Amino acid sequence: MIDANTKGRMQLLITRIVVYAILIFLTVLCLFSFYMLIINSTRSNGQLQAGFRILPQEHFLDNLKNAWNDASINIPRGMLNSLIVAGSSAILTTYFSALTAYGIHVYNFKGKKFAFTFIMAVMMIPSQVSAVGFIQLCLKLKLTNSFLPLIVPSIAAPVVFFYMKQYLESVLPMEMVEAARVDGSNEFRTFNQIVLPIMKPAIAVQMIFSFVSSWNNYFIPALLLDKAEMKTVPIMIAQLRSADYSKFDMGKVYMFILLAILPVMIVYIILSKAIIKGVTAGSVKG
Repeated sequence: MIDANTKGRMQLLITRIVVYAILIFLTVLCLFSFYMLIINSTRSNGQLQAGFRILPQEHFLDNLKNAWNDASINIPRGMLNSLIVAGSSAILTTYFSALTAYGIHVYNFKGKKFAFTFIMAVMMIPSQVSAVGFIQLCLKLKLTNSFLPLIVPSIAAPVVFFYMKQYLESVLPMEMVEAARVDGSNEFRTFNQIVLPIMKPAIAVQMIFSFVSSWNNYFIPALLLDKAEMKTVPIMIAQLRSADYSKFDMGKVYMFILLAILPVMIVYIILSKAIIKGVTAGSVKG
């Protein structure tokens, strides 16, 4: 006869096995596309046309050489351009969103609720809706072939602001801010030296999301950048894919995509511990 405690432990064990099995399956499912990207980057264009293969082939170095030496694109320059745009956007987005969230959270003023509601309403507007007007403005200001219109607008990021505000509500006691004021600290010093260190996990989370979003952005850069030395990675990948059929090399395209993913992976690995802490802390209100 099985007692209640033994039965409970068996049910818990079965539940854990099922949960772990589902998690392993989802992990394999998520990583499978990346695995296939690596495999396809080792295959020639002819092998890719022949069909699906699960094992790597011998053309990795050939594809790397062909992609790196392609006359129509400049991979090092494109990756540098994307790094400048994505890195600057990530820094500006996280800092100014955190600063705005701090102001809305800490201060009580007449239009506080309206300001918060307005920012949330802006969050609902797709970026494509304002794209035409934004491009026309850039043309009038002669900001085409410049990184400024790709970096400066990232200061206004309602989604990042909302996450930062929720995070501040869970980790920042008002007593800490009031104590800093009593000690004579001005608001910017309080924010930069006291609040920002507390927000490191949240900043890491939003920095990687903002970096990836800006790194993968194709729509606006494709409309603003037409000089070869200014093009970013997504534009160059699209340029490779749209090449003449006689010159089209799918192995080269897969190799370039693999190279384009590496900086994102490096940034994620560097910030991974802080990201896990940020997701955990930001989801639980203290």
